[in-house]
Amino acid sequence: MGRRSAETSRAATATRAEVLYTGSEPGLSRTIPAPGVPLDTTAFDQPVLDEPAPASIPLLPGERTMARRVRFGLVNACTLSSLGLGLLAIFVAMAGKPQIAAVCLVACVAFDGLDGALARKLGVASPFGAQMDSLADMCSFGLAAPVVVYASLTQEAVPQPAAALACALVAGCAAIRLARFNVSPKDGRFFSGVPTTMAAAVLALAVLIDLPLPGMAVLAGVALLAFAMVSSFPYAKLARVVKLPPWLWLLPVVGALMQPRMTFVLVVATYLASGPILWMRAKRA
Repeated sequence: MGRRSAETSRAATATRAEVLYTGSEPGLSRTIPAPGVPLDTTAFDQPVLDEPAPASIPLLPGERTMARRVRFGLVNACTLSSLGLGLLAIFVAMAGKPQIAAVCLVACVAFDGLDGALARKLGVASPFGAQMDSLADMCSFGLAAPVVVYASLTQEAVPQPAAALACALVAGCAAIRLARFNVSPKDGRFFSGVPTTMAAAVLALAVLIDLPLPGMAVLAGVALLAFAMVSSFPYAKLARVVKLPPWLWLLPVVGALMQPRMTFVLVVATYLASGPILWMRAKRA
């Protein structure tokens, strides 16, 4: 009887000597015995989870009806079409047919504008779609467009290292432009820098109409367009451009009928110059 009481007293003393230890990781708790009490190391191999595993995030927020899923699939099919056309443009350019590849790039631009418009109209815009569109843009406009331009320049009297450098500059600036757009607050009136879609359209049309310019002048224009993408100059969005007075639209239309190549150069130069002009006006205001 006396020995049982002594053992009970020692057990109680050992129990009181234990302290609860909570590690730096959430959800893990350990009982550390006091000095002189044997350490049970198996307790450290048995984490205690205090929080349930996070639920997966749906690709399409909102109501998950079959009709919305079909619309969601249609929008993403347009994005994948743009991606596929960008790959096709690369393959055709590698085969030595840059003008046909430029047609594929123009189709990429059309599908890129279509998927965004459809997503808003059908009510299936989502963060997943925005990220997928950005990745497709990098493939079609950040990689395919420079490859097509490089294939076109190598057919002219342009040094290949210089052509490769200018096209690599376009790819790098496109990546910076897309990443900056994803993390920047959106402005409904202006772009910050020339968008990659418009830059790719300019490059594709320049290859398609075969501008009668010296090779080094084309290289300079490609480099200027690349730097314009990563600039902080404000460039008007298409919704504001179409609201210009009708008489302003007559000038490029008449010019396109008479001198399409020269008109194209003037329109592109005017748009590129509009960014610094708007920036200086905002500084003075």
